[in-house]
Amino acid sequence: MRIENSFIPVRGVGEVTERRLWENGITHWDEFDGSVVGDTLADRIDAFIDEGRTHLERGDVSVFVEALPAASRWRLYENVRSETCFLDIETTGLDATCNDVTTVSLHRNGETKTFVKGRDLTSERLESELESSSLLVTFNGQRFDVPFLETCYDVDVSVPHVDLMYPCKQLGLDGGLKAIERELDIDREMPDISGRDAVRLWHEYEGGDDRALETLVEYNRADTENMKPLMEIVTDRLHERVFETVRRSE
Repeated sequence: MRIENSFIPVRGVGEVTERRLWENGITHWDEFDGSVVGDTLADRIDAFIDEGRTHLERGDVSVFVEALPAASRWRLYENVRSETCFLDIETTGLDATCNDVTTVSLHRNGETKTFVKGRDLTSERLESELESSSLLVTFNGQRFDVPFLETCYDVDVSVPHVDLMYPCKQLGLDGGLKAIERELDIDREMPDISGRDAVRLWHEYEGGDDRALETLVEYNRADTENMKPLMEIVTDRLHERVFETVRRSE
């Protein structure tokens, strides 16, 4: 699904009205002709479409973030697939006020970068990467990754953000990232390690074991790279679910 299939960002259009538009064959902005809804709402939709096209031409989906219900922000992905940044961090603990971020991996448009504490992990690097992205995708990043980066590196994470954990829950996919990967047959090239293992590997690296850091980085990179196929599956399934009622009404 693309943003151009969506009408719920318009003030006064809820899921019921959007579904009514779709059921009447208006499933894309190009098909809207002012019918089905009243004149006042039709004018709002026309204005929204005109403004929305301008933003999309610039690759800017930020204007749609607050307008879309949180449960529907997965709809942003298709429009900015190549500018989407999948992000995951490793830390020395669970409390951002007293623990450190050790590695940050970002996967965008087929390329993965990893920044390491004490080497190249800086607020400037993080800000540059985020500013180059149209959409941020994490798993449990709303409660963990983003607050950690904002606290430890004073980074303002204002890029539109989809936390994959929540659309997964909409589909009945519960548990952690690794459990969901197994359920969906998304392969990993390396064995799974726990958060506790990640902390241990970092301390072993601090003790002089460079191989421990290599393992930690590989694990961190796998998390970001595997989020992309997960996002593809989730958005496809949610698209099918959203349009299921429309197909039943035909």
